[in-house]
Amino acid sequence: MCFSAGASFTAGVVLTAVGAATLKKVNKPSQVVFASITIFFALQQFAEGVLWLTMMHPGYSGLQTITTQIFIVMAQVIWPAMIPVSVLLLEENRTRKKILLALFFAGVCIALSNLYHLALYPVHADISSRHLVYQNDLHAGFGKVALALYFAVTVIPLLVSGIRRMYVLGIIMGLSFMVSAVFYMKCLTSVWCFFAAVISFVIYFIVRDLSEKLPA
Repeated sequence: MCFSAGASFTAGVVLTAVGAATLKKVNKPSQVVFASITIFFALQQFAEGVLWLTMMHPGYSGLQTITTQIFIVMAQVIWPAMIPVSVLLLEENRTRKKILLALFFAGVCIALSNLYHLALYPVHADISSRHLVYQNDLHAGFGKVALALYFAVTVIPLLVSGIRRMYVLGIIMGLSFMVSAVFYMKCLTSVWCFFAAVISFVIYFIVRDLSEKLPA
């Protein structure tokens, strides 16, 4: 995460184990995307761990660029689309599905917009007060609006869903996002992704409940 390579690698190892256990609980194709989220978070944490190490060795600038791109693409492109669609695939209630479909469409639009701007503006990571900060002009001119839209497509789907325990994940994710925004605004991307990654262990229990066909 934004504090050390050790924290990122530790999170990556733990999340890989939890993610593997979660995937073993899957009994329907519709559960695969949601169950895979923890594995994706693990990959993101490994990428940031490697990035931390390359920051200490200027000779690895090429690897630094690659890991920076992996992290930022996952944060700004994959998550806005993957989170709402993963919840949409699980939902059975018609009204909720319509809301989730709208959020997914919004997420895809945000992801494509971010991808377009990432292609235009170079992204690089810096160390500031023992934090990793990703520098770019991705949201130049948008600021709080972009932040609110990102929150909407990555957190609200979890609160809309009628799936058992999903609201718990949504509440914790939402609170962690707000804490990150208030106390770590400069390095929000790195800090919140770490918090979200650690919190994602709740996904295991949600998928377990689904596999056991527990009522919502």
